[in-house]
Amino acid sequence: MENQDYGEGGTDLAVRVKNWMQRAGISSFRQLSRQAGVSRWQVQQLLQGKLWQMRLEILDKISQALQVPLNELIGELGGTDKGTEANTVSVQEEYQRLQQEIAQQRETLRAEFQQAGLDLLESWLKQWPKAVKAARENPQLPAANVVALVSPVERLVASWGVETIAAIGEEIPYDPRWHQLTTGNAIPGEIVTVKAPGYRQGEKLLYRAEVSGKIN
Repeated sequence: MENQDYGEGGTDLAVRVKNWMQRAGISSFRQLSRQAGVSRWQVQQLLQGKLWQMRLEILDKISQALQVPLNELIGELGGTDKGTEANTVSVQEEYQRLQQEIAQQRETLRAEFQQAGLDLLESWLKQWPKAVKAARENPQLPAANVVALVSPVERLVASWGVETIAAIGEEIPYDPRWHQLTTGNAIPGEIVTVKAPGYRQGEKLLYRAEVSGKIN
């Protein structure tokens, strides 16, 4: 029997859980256990309101199976006496901490994904502006036919906050932080000519712009 296997503990708690189960299409506590991937004992702990004795990941699995936000599940089943309220606050604080960690992990993964994409695009980033410049100067070149096809890539890179350090042919003061001298000589502040654009992402250097200085 359902009650014999699990024990309902606080009847009000069991009623709340059963209401969630009904909305989620779960017919029994056993099914809840299977669907959430947790033990029957853990479901019993939930029904008895012993949330503070349960690991947060277990509560999260049950909340997903019930299709109920974790913070709502904690708030509804946490209990009302002072000791239980304190434990419920502790669980909620742990939940908030976990949410912050997840957000940080997502941001880290996003940055790693972008960096992996930029590594793959490195040769394109460096060579494509040269092809565009050549095509614009000589429309008869075959490259002129593909300039428009690569605009989605440019928009993708721009959406990541990537921008060119300087345009090809531009004459700018030499700054070794952002520029790589490939031919000639220059000291910081002297005018050099950009041969390849270089890229930055905010204040992060991706690739230095290739420049040429004076030929002695």
